[in-house]
Amino acid sequence: MGEEHQNDRLLRIRHSASHVMAQAVLEKFPGAKLGIGPAIDTGFYYDFDLPRPLTPEDLADIEARMRQIITEGYDFVYQEITEDDARRLFADQPYKLELIDGIVAGGVDEDGNPTQERPVLSIYRHGPFVDLCRGPHVSNTREINPDAVTLLNVAGAYWRGDEHRPMLQRIYGTAWETPKELEEFLAWLEEVEKRDHRRLIKELDLISFHEEGGAGLAYWHPKGARIRQVIEEHWRARHREGGYELVYTPHIGRAQLWERSGHLRFYKDNMYAPIDIEGIQYYLKPMNCPFHILIYKTRLRSYRDLPLRWAELGTVYRYERSGVLHGLLRVRGFTQDDAHIFCTPEQIEDEILGVLDFSLSMLRDFGFENYQIELSVRDPRRLEEFAGSDEMWQQAEASLVKALEARNLSYKRIEGEAVFYGPKIDIKIKDALGRAWQCTTIQFDFNVPERFDLTYRDRDGQDRRPYMVHRALLGSLERFFGVLVEHYAGAFPVWLAPVQAVVIPIADRHADYAWEVARRLRAAGLRVEVNDSPERMQAKIRDAQMEKIPYMLVVGDREMEEGTVNLRRRDGEVPGAMSVEAFIAMAQEAVRERRLL
Repeated sequence: MGEEHQNDRLLRIRHSASHVMAQAVLEKFPGAKLGIGPAIDTGFYYDFDLPRPLTPEDLADIEARMRQIITEGYDFVYQEITEDDARRLFADQPYKLELIDGIVAGGVDEDGNPTQERPVLSIYRHGPFVDLCRGPHVSNTREINPDAVTLLNVAGAYWRGDEHRPMLQRIYGTAWETPKELEEFLAWLEEVEKRDHRRLIKELDLISFHEEGGAGLAYWHPKGARIRQVIEEHWRARHREGGYELVYTPHIGRAQLWERSGHLRFYKDNMYAPIDIEGIQYYLKPMNCPFHILIYKTRLRSYRDLPLRWAELGTVYRYERSGVLHGLLRVRGFTQDDAHIFCTPEQIEDEILGVLDFSLSMLRDFGFENYQIELSVRDPRRLEEFAGSDEMWQQAEASLVKALEARNLSYKRIEGEAVFYGPKIDIKIKDALGRAWQCTTIQFDFNVPERFDLTYRDRDGQDRRPYMVHRALLGSLERFFGVLVEHYAGAFPVWLAPVQAVVIPIADRHADYAWEVARRLRAAGLRVEVNDSPERMQAKIRDAQMEKIPYMLVVGDREMEEGTVNLRRRDGEVPGAMSVEAFIAMAQEAVRERRLL
């Protein structure tokens, strides 16, 4: 079976399972109000307005009833209906009535997603259950394997994602074709849970969040800050090698700056409320680009100056609803590894190609070899949301495509995901569990140079308009760090580990030697700690393994006498005795090669 056909088959199974679940819930709670119930990449969900919170026992009852419904063998039957019939059918379902309003107005589909398609009201029936739906579904409930379906958990979800609307109970489930696939998926979920960065950053004493200080704002502890410093130092070194100059800009800017850039028109919902300073409105910056433009405008630029590549680790602030905040992956204040390139039209394709190569090389430095690429362009049905002429958009898209094709990189074209000022390339890295994470973005911008009247003097002494490339390689340091934690399950490669080695004296009489070893390692540039606590040696080793420290160096009488260390690794390997010099050489090599151990 082809992958596309198999994915379509799973989508139908999962969508059908969501309807079966909704039937089971309605039987248990006859007054339940139904939201939406789509299939998703890992299964399905359905939103319910229920008289009380669900319990684990409720989920077990609902799941058991689902299996009974499946074996009863109901056909899924599609039917298009009139608006009047739809309103009568769902007269006691307010959320369905709201969806009907949207469909009739041509604004949304049955799942509440925006659409420009011709309004069509349709339902699917199976047995006694009927839902506003356009499918697709399997033909009969027996096509769902009852031994390959399970319910996972319940979460809160605002109706239509609006925090001012009712909070519904969202039941998540998953469905597969075989019990073996279900078993493998549940094992994968267990691994996801083990790697959850929200738990690991707390256990490893890296980062914390504090409601009293403000939701969505990260506090970097010393060990987390050590890793961040290594990332930043590597980032700066690679950028200097790549011909970039580093800049620093303020955290706030006047409202008129954001009006001119277009952010207040196209991006205001993601910006914080203005700050009044002496009667003038300022905004916390959501992006760094207008500030880099102001630097560009400080003097006349010549074609000989271009390209200008300016990079900044700039902290920005974006409003995120509290319901979508998620550890380091969705925060309100973050540091973006931002850069802007100002170049001539003749240089644009080479610059985009250079950024593309630089991005993939940088991601490989951190151990990410697999990725997927998306080309985000305008939605032709919503042109009013994007600035600029058709001709400029076509030229910009062609430049991005040319760079991708020059490197034989496959990509998926996605309409409607471009930024308001131009199309973009997004690179999503795949972690150890195969999950895709958005990191790199490369954005072509012909609008902002026009808005700010940017010019350069060409060979003939004429003023011409430069092109501009916005790019971030890692995305934000907070999000990238969260991805790193989950990718490595907190067991970072040696070059990133906050503590690369811990020296463990067996008894008090070995402590001085342990500190001498640590001094020599630090002099060699390694990050080292000494655990000379009164705990037993095995407890100290266990603590180091829990902290995921790459190397444990045990020292006792023999090591003192011979000037050696006894090496244990966090993976359980015990290479044994070696000289301090040999260990230093081994560790330095692991750092240079960016190895796990």
